[in-house]
Amino acid sequence: MTDTITLGVLFLILAAVLTTADRRHPFWQKFYHYVPPTLLCYFLPSLLNTFGLVDAENTALYPIVSRVLLPASLVLFTLSVDFNAFRRLGRKSVLMFGASAVSIMLGGPLAVWLIGRFVPELVGGQGPDAVWRGLATLAGTWIGGGANQTALKEVFQPSSNLFSAIVTVDVFVSNLWLGVLLYGAGQAETIDRWLRADASAVEEVKERVQHQVEAIRRIPTATDLVVILAVGFGATAVAHALAEVIAPYIDTHSPLLSRFSLNAPFFWIVGLATAVGIGLSFTRARKLEGAGASKVATVFLYLMIATIGLKMNILAIADHPGLILVGVVWMLFHVLLMVAFSRLIRAPYFFLAVGSQACIGGPATAPIIAAAFHPVLAPVGVLMAILGYAVGTYMGYICGVLMQVASP
Repeated sequence: MTDTITLGVLFLILAAVLTTADRRHPFWQKFYHYVPPTLLCYFLPSLLNTFGLVDAENTALYPIVSRVLLPASLVLFTLSVDFNAFRRLGRKSVLMFGASAVSIMLGGPLAVWLIGRFVPELVGGQGPDAVWRGLATLAGTWIGGGANQTALKEVFQPSSNLFSAIVTVDVFVSNLWLGVLLYGAGQAETIDRWLRADASAVEEVKERVQHQVEAIRRIPTATDLVVILAVGFGATAVAHALAEVIAPYIDTHSPLLSRFSLNAPFFWIVGLATAVGIGLSFTRARKLEGAGASKVATVFLYLMIATIGLKMNILAIADHPGLILVGVVWMLFHVLLMVAFSRLIRAPYFFLAVGSQACIGGPATAPIIAAAFHPVLAPVGVLMAILGYAVGTYMGYICGVLMQVASP
């Protein structure tokens, strides 16, 4: 299946899901009460990869969508953001991000130690094939992102075969957790009651932004839509142009900053696009929200969800069952700690989900999780995810050293 055909199929899937989700028929209302539309937009495309209809390794859709449509959507989402309102979210959002990073850093060594007690051959190996070396790179991407993983790959030097297997573990386990979080977003009120959490701050921000949008809403003209696209893609072009200069400069002249993964172009693309959107929110451009800027951004985001789903192969567990078991145990520790800490400080599920995905998925998926609660909340995800880039390499390195000590 070519990329052109795949793109058409993805839009057909999205249209089918969203159309049925809007229907008043009792069957669909009951169905989507238990199965969030966002989860289906993610899961159904994964079947294309699972059954070999799409070559997920070679498709150009994901690189284009993640580097063009994602930053454009972030610009359009942030056009109307009232950041004074976002400040009211308070310290619990930062605390949940911190708990997420620490739980991943400690969960890796715990998983290696625990499995090593029962099935030592799964976490053993010598030299470049020592499993802990590959898992150390996984810690980098689960706390920060791909740039942190690359940095730790250079530090710990796992073999190519081991690193390829770790990539499979990353895709399978992290995307499985992404699916769980998307499902939970549809049950947020129930989860919040169980967590004894107060979600009033999140609701206040959501309602305040929605009220501002309603005050300026109008029927968009063709000119409005062209201007919205021009702002989104124009800002994305500026972000790419600057990233192509800044990232290589830091890589060459500022090795200290490179340790914080600030030499990663994707970091600058996402960060600069968000900054441009924030800057435009203080200008007349914020009125574009009345013509549907965030709705255009939501379309981009749905396509992003679908293309991420293309990377998921639900049968991949058969290729590396041992390593995937390590990844699942590691993720379970992360989940248990996040749930316990959220219940302790009474943080709402929104902070748990976004804090977790800000580390596990980074800027590519954290705004997706935030937007699953409501599109206006997407900027919270990207702002939180950017923190992961700064600490990912260091905390991943500590995790790698601890896993070496824990190995049998």
